[in-house]
Amino acid sequence: MGGRDRNEPIPLLQLGVTSSPAHELPNPDHSVNSHHERTGTAWTAVAHIITGVIGSGVLSLAWSMAQLGWIWGPILMVFFASVTLASTFLLCNCYRSPDPDNGPDRNKSYIDAVRTNLGTKSAWVCGLLIQLNLYGTGVAYTITTAICMSAIQRSYCYHKHGNDAPCESGTIQYMLAFGVVQIFMSQIPDLHSMGWLSVLAAIMSFAYSSIGLGLGAAKVIGNNVIEGNIYGVSTSTVIQKVWQVSQAVGDIAFAYPYCIILLEIQSVSPFFYLSCGGLGYAAFGDQTPGDLLIGFSNYGPYWLINFANACVVLHLIGGYQVYCQPLFAVVDKWLAEQFPQSSFVNKEYSVKLPAMPALSLNLQRLCFRTVYVASTTGVAMVFPYFNQVLGVLGTINFWPLSIHFPVEMWLRQNNIESWTTQWILFRTFGILCFLLNMYMLAGSIQGIVTARFS
Repeated sequence: MGGRDRNEPIPLLQLGVTSSPAHELPNPDHSVNSHHERTGTAWTAVAHIITGVIGSGVLSLAWSMAQLGWIWGPILMVFFASVTLASTFLLCNCYRSPDPDNGPDRNKSYIDAVRTNLGTKSAWVCGLLIQLNLYGTGVAYTITTAICMSAIQRSYCYHKHGNDAPCESGTIQYMLAFGVVQIFMSQIPDLHSMGWLSVLAAIMSFAYSSIGLGLGAAKVIGNNVIEGNIYGVSTSTVIQKVWQVSQAVGDIAFAYPYCIILLEIQSVSPFFYLSCGGLGYAAFGDQTPGDLLIGFSNYGPYWLINFANACVVLHLIGGYQVYCQPLFAVVDKWLAEQFPQSSFVNKEYSVKLPAMPALSLNLQRLCFRTVYVASTTGVAMVFPYFNQVLGVLGTINFWPLSIHFPVEMWLRQNNIESWTTQWILFRTFGILCFLLNMYMLAGSIQGIVTARFS
């Protein structure tokens, strides 16, 4: 954008709000650790971004392609990529205020932009949706990690005892193990202190995505045929097909709308998403699993598949923190404002563990973050339904955060009058996307209810 010093880093738009009164949501950009200067680099920003963007959603895209077929699958992936790109351009105009190019005020976060352009009430609603999305992503990452850890256990068991061995196991114990790890990792004070974790997670995301691509291509070449058809997976009834398509579209929506993070990453994600989704469907056809890597359990070197699943686990350990730290910062800020004299809230303790650097421990962080991780683990244990949960989260991402607020801010900032051509086009686009969002939400909820009570 014009008017910005070219040496000024484009910020990772941390998700939070900036109001300080007690009845409003506080801003994680000014958390208890607000004394931190802007010490991030382009590399740490890219690491945070990749850790957030190429997550568990990419593993579900082959299944989504299988439900939609070879025509509508690619079309919808390109559609969501285009919508996300357009929303990103709209948000770029909101980085500075009141003028998008030369405005003196810099909106440090997505919520800052919403508040500046649409007011406090809209910012409060937007903040609530964002925090709900962050929480839900933690649940999804817990489910995904447990699936991958269970796949590693089965692969090792089959390799040792044969394919007829009783190697099936549940995922509850792996969810609990992931929760224990996250309780420990959540004691990292803030996002500023975990650049190394995001770098590791970003490397892991590229590793398992590349392995999935390679295995998919190898299987297609080995089969000497491209599986699948233009209609997608057949179902016994029309209504069943309607619901499965709805869940598939929701999974794609979960994977794509990252317009609130950064523009440049959109050139990377469509390549990975189309490749993983297309090659996975071409490899397995109607038998495409909900998690792409699970389908390769009996194909290819077992150690490579186990390594890919281990990369997913390591990536999601970091990804969980990238998504929960902004929410933690909201709570830290609010409690510090409400109880400024409380040693429970504000006092830091230095804890030294063997062979590790000293850890700054705060009792409030310890208690709240432990309860938070325990709650996401508990929800994941009750609703361990990978594709359906991703579909629900996709509806939170898509229309409210990637369509409604960016469009409203653009219309307000550019003073577009009602019933002009631009106003009608943007309003029509918003309404159509809202209807699509409701369709995805209905199908995903139906899938969760059916899976839970069947």
